[in-house]
Amino acid sequence: MAAVRVMFTWLGSRKTLTQEQKSQAADTFGAERAYLSAGKKLLDTSHPAFKAVTAVRHRALAYWRGVSLPYPESGIRLIRQDDIGAFTVQLTSLKAELDDAVIKLDERYDELRSAARRRLGSLYNAGDYPATLRGWFDVTFDFPSVEPPDYLRQLSPQLYQQEAARVAARFDEAVELAEQAFTEELAKLVSHLTERLGGAEDGKPKVFRDSVVENLREFFERFRHLNIRSNEQLDDLVGQAQRVVRGVEPQQLRDNQALRQQVASQLSGVQSVLDGLLVDRPRRNILRRSK
Repeated sequence: MAAVRVMFTWLGSRKTLTQEQKSQAADTFGAERAYLSAGKKLLDTSHPAFKAVTAVRHRALAYWRGVSLPYPESGIRLIRQDDIGAFTVQLTSLKAELDDAVIKLDERYDELRSAARRRLGSLYNAGDYPATLRGWFDVTFDFPSVEPPDYLRQLSPQLYQQEAARVAARFDEAVELAEQAFTEELAKLVSHLTERLGGAEDGKPKVFRDSVVENLREFFERFRHLNIRSNEQLDDLVGQAQRVVRGVEPQQLRDNQALRQQVASQLSGVQSVLDGLLVDRPRRNILRRSK
């Protein structure tokens, strides 16, 4: 596995009021300024051009999280080394999409500032706004080293061993985080599908979207690709859930009540074990760390 980090440059769309403005607001309500928190919205983030920029960020985050595992250091996740090439291509493509979206947003910038001037009234301050939005939104990525530096081998073998132990402990914690994330996601997906299949509304089977089943299948693929095979019980549960829905299409579940009940019943068994794993998780983590 390799470490991967994704970073965003992002223009803030809100700003805290000045002390003077807070005092004016506090006087309006007869409140003390120290107990008042107030801010203003600089731009209309619901504008289609702004939403297009935000959408690229959401896609980049979703992709990064979807192809990687958590790591106990803020902003860093773990990725398979053979996925680095595809990851680089995808993030580079998303960066280009973001640049294009920012150019289109910048073309509407005067319109957005004019709207803000009308809506903010005396709170509007031209100094809050850069001359252009280009360069204020960006996505970058790198692959930071999480291994102890080699120069420590010669400089201080003892310090190198300490760093190696610290890194090993970090990876052990990463394994726990990955297990927990997989367990929680599977439990959520299985619970949702079971609830949709087993419940009823107005005496009729509950309606569900195809995505309820498709999301579960996407999880199986991602689990198989990223799984570090550290928890046999979780591996078995994923295998059980996968066998239950293998070859079953959403429309079949709508049309065949017997199949619907069978799948719901089998998934309920998986869910009960998953719930037990989640409840027992804190104790299991404490026991592992004590070793």
